[in-house]
Amino acid sequence: MAVPPVDRDRPSRPRAEVSLLGRFALRLPHGHTYLAPTTQKVLVLLAIHAQGLARGSAAALLWPHLPDRRSAASLRSALWRLSRAGGSCQMVVCDNEHLRLGQNVQVDLHAAYRMVHDLAAGRPTAQSPTVPAPLRQDLLPDWSESWLLVVREHFRQTRLHALEACSRRLRASGQMGAAMEFAMAALEADPLRESAHRCVCEIHLAEGNIADALRFYDTYRRQLRSELGLAPTSDYRNLLAPFLRRPLDCARGSGPGA
Repeated sequence: MAVPPVDRDRPSRPRAEVSLLGRFALRLPHGHTYLAPTTQKVLVLLAIHAQGLARGSAAALLWPHLPDRRSAASLRSALWRLSRAGGSCQMVVCDNEHLRLGQNVQVDLHAAYRMVHDLAAGRPTAQSPTVPAPLRQDLLPDWSESWLLVVREHFRQTRLHALEACSRRLRASGQMGAAMEFAMAALEADPLRESAHRCVCEIHLAEGNIADALRFYDTYRRQLRSELGLAPTSDYRNLLAPFLRRPLDCARGSGPGA
């Protein structure tokens, strides 16, 4: 998903803020505004397509089971309600049957992507970096629209990779506390993600906390077997092999010594 550039020279206008991370919310200059579910979906669809969409494409995505004429009418109705809700704040711009959000509409997902790109490029914003709050949340996790699923997973994977990469850089620079915070943020987002588990385990080892590393690994090994019937990869097992006084784990092992 392309994130639109920030135009710092455009004149100041009434701004709208759209929240897509966690729960949906719309804040206008006069405060938070309720939108009917159908109108919310129009706004969200345009928010995740930063470059906009053709009217026909938007209508087909939002109302895939309706005939073209009825879906087009439903879209016109939703756009009218959105315009009424926005008041002096232009929420949607239509150019030759192409719809896009107004330039004065700010979307937290776009800002989160910029944070992710900064982290991936090694540009933390503070001397003792902390995990930005937007990177702890999924994109509208309670929504089930099919057109949202790929975008949600794209954001999730992008932020998890950035969190892990930042954790590794912080560990290499000796900032163990900050490294652990980023690694744990990735792990909280996906408790069975092995690369996040390894980030945590590598921090324990770098600090000399061998017992913590072994306990953490063993908890993951048991959870993975219980929920998926799998064993950790050989790379993860080999990370701890020098500290184990027993054979390496195998997929069929069991019990405390497995």
